[in-house]
Amino acid sequence: MNTLEMTTRIATGQGFIAALDQSGGSTPKALRGYGVEDSEWSGDEEMFAQIHAMRARVITSPCFSSGKVIGAILFEKTMDAEVEGKPTAEALKARGIVPFIKVDEGLADEADGVQLMKPMAGLDALLEKSVAHGMFGTKMRSVIKSANPAGIAAIVAQQFEVGAKIIAAGLMPIIEPEYDITAADRAEGEALLLAEILKALDALPEGQQVMLKLSIPATPGLYEPLIRHPKVLRVVALSGGFSTDDACARLSHNPGMIASFSRGLLQDLRKGQSDAEFNQVLGKAIDKIASASCSG
Repeated sequence: MNTLEMTTRIATGQGFIAALDQSGGSTPKALRGYGVEDSEWSGDEEMFAQIHAMRARVITSPCFSSGKVIGAILFEKTMDAEVEGKPTAEALKARGIVPFIKVDEGLADEADGVQLMKPMAGLDALLEKSVAHGMFGTKMRSVIKSANPAGIAAIVAQQFEVGAKIIAAGLMPIIEPEYDITAADRAEGEALLLAEILKALDALPEGQQVMLKLSIPATPGLYEPLIRHPKVLRVVALSGGFSTDDACARLSHNPGMIASFSRGLLQDLRKGQSDAEFNQVLGKAIDKIASASCSG
């Protein structure tokens, strides 16, 4: 797929984007959930080899290339690795799946009710490498903990500032200011977030677009203005800790928003499953998430 084909696939595809980008501190937890104990690896290289084996098993499953997965977000080491003898991005594109790369380097300490992204000293080099690998876009996450107007304005400003650099490098940025689903003031804060994003979108130069990855809103349909905005290629939802069933049920009340789930996709997969069992469990999750993404 070339850039135009990938843009069309993301803009109009009926399906969802798989989040396969656990990294660093989240990897041991993801491996334990998959059935790989800490004693089965030693050091970062062995740890990342284990998680890549899991991701490769997902990517090569027949149900993953059923057409219901339109994109996949990768960690840098997954992008650098191979699947069935091909660079991971090429293996995905051969299956009709558009590749994205996680570019943030984690979260800063909380201030003003938010966690901004840490400084990204290696961003320029990673963007250059990602272009060389044939990636379509990027993803970067920050987190909102409470309805603090100053904090929410700062988090949106940082996301769009970095997004401008990503667009300049020739990639599509996924802007991800996640709202903590446990926050008591989430409905109020998401209204503030919507207003800040709309201001940032209106300030984007003509001809530029971004994608948005947001928590499923407490108020169904809240993000409809973003879904319809001409400077937004697609709005995707993170599962945010909800179970597959809960996330899908909530997503189904937000027409036009599609899933970009990690836990909701992978939670029932285990290393010890036979290939038939693994494919059946993964296929069931894919069907459920794709159905919720296409509702409305």
